[in-house]
Amino acid sequence: MTLLDAIVLGLVEGVTEYLPVSSTGHLILASRLLGLAPTEENRAAVDAFNIVVQGAAVLAVAGLYRRDVSGMVRSLLAFVLPIRRPPSARNDRRLARNLLLSFLPAAVIGLALGDWIEERFFKEGPVLVALALGGILMIALSPWVRQKAKSASETGMDGSTLSALAALLVGALQCLALFPGTSRSMVTIVGALIVGLSPREAAKYSFLLALPTLGAACAYKSLGLAQSGDMIERLGGIAPIAVGLIAAFVSAALSITWLVGFLGRGGFAFFGWWRLVLAGTVAWGLAQGWLAL
Repeated sequence: MTLLDAIVLGLVEGVTEYLPVSSTGHLILASRLLGLAPTEENRAAVDAFNIVVQGAAVLAVAGLYRRDVSGMVRSLLAFVLPIRRPPSARNDRRLARNLLLSFLPAAVIGLALGDWIEERFFKEGPVLVALALGGILMIALSPWVRQKAKSASETGMDGSTLSALAALLVGALQCLALFPGTSRSMVTIVGALIVGLSPREAAKYSFLLALPTLGAACAYKSLGLAQSGDMIERLGGIAPIAVGLIAAFVSAALSITWLVGFLGRGGFAFFGWWRLVLAGTVAWGLAQGWLAL
């Protein structure tokens, strides 16, 4: 992997991680188009790299929502340390509880079935099918999302007001994102909309949920890379990994800022068409022989 390859994959990760278009699906297709996975060993190394660079997207969320993150940390520390509880401590604790509940289903199923899913579904065919089906779903839901955006001021709900059952429902839907091409952002935003959040608050909850979800996946894969010098060597050393992380961080911060405003206006169909056009173009290219993955 060259530095240019790492920059391209980092930008793809950062731009698509929080858009409901499946960053994993885009990364798998991009890495194959760049010719980075000629063997099973190289493919495993690149797939690990694609998950590790998600750590930069996690840092982008932590930075942009630092008040929420620091509030949750302070409210939890106030239980064990003699520090003053902030006025928002109750809401901060409820938000932390809800994010933990939403994280648990994917954590349990990911540990149990993650390797099995990765072995069978981290391939071009399943990714294209998932992209297309997700696109159809998003186009079908777009009128409902626009209506939710128009009545957003009437809900008065945010991530801290969700019930434990609602948080678990969002978490159950997040398990669908274990299949590449589905989009963690899409299923968690839809789940948050179902339980009553406005599009803007649903996007925010989805972003904050990325902290434990992507953070855990990134840490797990990073540990695997650290223990396997062979994988790091196949990626070209530490430099491409570092460059990819920087590119992902910058592009993720920009895409998050844009997406919140776009979803706040009810935008949803655009991403559905994006997914359909991408899946259709790649499938057509493969059928015609002018694309090779």
